[in-house]
Amino acid sequence: MDVTADRVPPRVEKIKITNFRALRNVEFHELAPLSALLGPNGSGKSTFFDVFAFLSDCFSESLRRAVDRRGGLGELRSRDASGPISIELSYREGHVRGAKKPRLITYHLAIDGDPRKPVIVSEWMRWKRGRYGAPFRFLHYQKGQGSVVSGEVPESEDERREQPLSGPDVLAVSTLGQLASNPRVKALRDFITGWHLSHLSTDEMRVVPEAGPQEQLSRSGNNLVNVIQYLQENFPHRLEAIFDALRRRVPRIERVIPEPLPTGHLLLMLKDAPFSQGVQARYASDGTMKLLAYLVQLYSPDPPPLIGIEEPENFLHPKLLRELAEECEQATARSQLIVTTHSPFFIDGLDPRQVWAMQRGADGYTGVKRIADMRGMREMLDSGATLGELWMENYFESGNP
Repeated sequence: MDVTADRVPPRVEKIKITNFRALRNVEFHELAPLSALLGPNGSGKSTFFDVFAFLSDCFSESLRRAVDRRGGLGELRSRDASGPISIELSYREGHVRGAKKPRLITYHLAIDGDPRKPVIVSEWMRWKRGRYGAPFRFLHYQKGQGSVVSGEVPESEDERREQPLSGPDVLAVSTLGQLASNPRVKALRDFITGWHLSHLSTDEMRVVPEAGPQEQLSRSGNNLVNVIQYLQENFPHRLEAIFDALRRRVPRIERVIPEPLPTGHLLLMLKDAPFSQGVQARYASDGTMKLLAYLVQLYSPDPPPLIGIEEPENFLHPKLLRELAEECEQATARSQLIVTTHSPFFIDGLDPRQVWAMQRGADGYTGVKRIADMRGMREMLDSGATLGELWMENYFESGNP
């Protein structure tokens, strides 16, 4: 039984970004469980994707390492801009399906400093107490100094504890979220560290790693065969569902087999009809490998709360993209998905509320607009047009080269 089917996963509903590369001042509101971002090359799609990767790196490693990985604050800050880099996201925690929605929690992070030493100038969490109550900050830190209100339901009348951090570049949520006394902070930390933001590489997926089951796919997919081994040993029915979905799209594929080698490594073999012997993954098509990896992600028995997929159309036949979008839609029962794409075929099966167009303006910075908010979209769709057709015919107000 899939217990995750009885729960709504935690979901980001809104995110506001300031001074993060081309994203000088952008806001995404009412984000859907599946959101697709489209636009020309250089429009900021990958940068938006990297905002989530940056937060994940901050929480799983450190602020300093996350900044250094991106070339330092000078490279990270929007060009010709001043002031802190800030990210503010509003999300709801996971809950039992059909139950009352949890409160909307907002997390704010602002960083500044010199190129060699980033500091956290502001970090806070707040939620709204009831429909008409004022928002209440139950965590507030600046440069390593601040306080937190503990408990399941922190309120203004509860005790606020001053808890200095070890330095001005240490995240309060990352540190205090390890304590059971701060369940709301811990829930945010677990949420962000659980994100899976893939940069799948078909070359990496063909490596022959050391044998041993692994539960989650890596960002590059270089442990694909290890995850298949894990599913084979622990969730054979889930693995068979992956094979069924793969066979519907690549009819000649019968199954995928992790084959142990005498060296202690694990070889991925693909058995295709009508031949008696399979072929090694290094000889399989890029499209087959990419589709297999996507299905392993989407059918995971313990899915990440948020999955990011960049340009799924690469190496895949165009006719498979609408079906992949349908697989992504079904996966939203268990995870939130964010997809960047250049493909009209992928967005054809989506609702205009799920699709965002990005465009660089005359000032060089990125602007965003939801397709549902563009004039005349609903009328044209009701008349039989598809989103992909409207995009290719330049009916979108933005998102075109």
